[in-house]
Amino acid sequence: MSIFVDQHTKVVVQGMTGREGSFHAGQCREYGTQIVAGVTPGKEGIKVDGVPVFNTVRRAVEQTGADTSLIFVPPGFAADAILEAADAGIKLVVCITEGIPVHDMLRTCAYLTNTDCRLIGPNCPGIISPGACKIGIMPGPIHTPGSIGVISRSGTLTYEVVHQLTRAGLGQSTCIGIGGDPVIGTSFIDCLAAFRDDPQTRGIVLVGEIGGTAEEEAAAFISAQLEKPVVGFIAGLTAPPGRRMGHAGAIISGGSGTAQEKIRVMREHGIHVCENLGTIGDFCKNIFQGI
Repeated sequence: MSIFVDQHTKVVVQGMTGREGSFHAGQCREYGTQIVAGVTPGKEGIKVDGVPVFNTVRRAVEQTGADTSLIFVPPGFAADAILEAADAGIKLVVCITEGIPVHDMLRTCAYLTNTDCRLIGPNCPGIISPGACKIGIMPGPIHTPGSIGVISRSGTLTYEVVHQLTRAGLGQSTCIGIGGDPVIGTSFIDCLAAFRDDPQTRGIVLVGEIGGTAEEEAAAFISAQLEKPVVGFIAGLTAPPGRRMGHAGAIISGGSGTAQEKIRVMREHGIHVCENLGTIGDFCKNIFQGI
């Protein structure tokens, strides 16, 4: 098993005729993902690498049975693209777009609470269940099927962690980049709850970063509701005071949101914290051995 996506997932790519959309849709198809349709208004009837393009998501769903959307739409239009997918009956939206205005995402996430559509992102690398389905921009070859779930706020750190896990002989059940923006759809806790209920997942790696309180909230959930071992890593431990970091969500307010505080809380709640990214593969091997 895996969480949220598998070999049966059918994907429509919104923005498929653009450079990024067409390239990454092709990469997903090569991995084995069922890319069944593209959507670009005004271009219905053409095909991209044999995949039909439609004017609307609703048309794509009606014609192909797509249940998941991958979004490569410019920031000014991406929130409306998410809403269009939800209105068309799409159950999972993976939004790669970076730079969507916060007010747009506040409106969008509020709307989604009244639907059964799950949003991953925005500003995220996507989701992959190794060997079954890749929806996003992550490099497929570094992943291998296994029993470790990975959740991360950072794209590039996800790749480094997964690469080290694979080299250490620890395959992954599902890897999810939830995104680094202040307002996102699926949270650490949402993913942790899904991994808790997934029999294939026997251990979890949680990659956080400075800013916000998501990691502290996740730690409390782990302590109260999760028996599977969890390894945590917080990016930004050596960040200079006052230095702005890459993600819009990496904002430290007063004394909260610092790497030191997050690490302290995680350890208090029984999470195994690795402070050196370069050793996380071996660290996880020691923690997860025998599970």
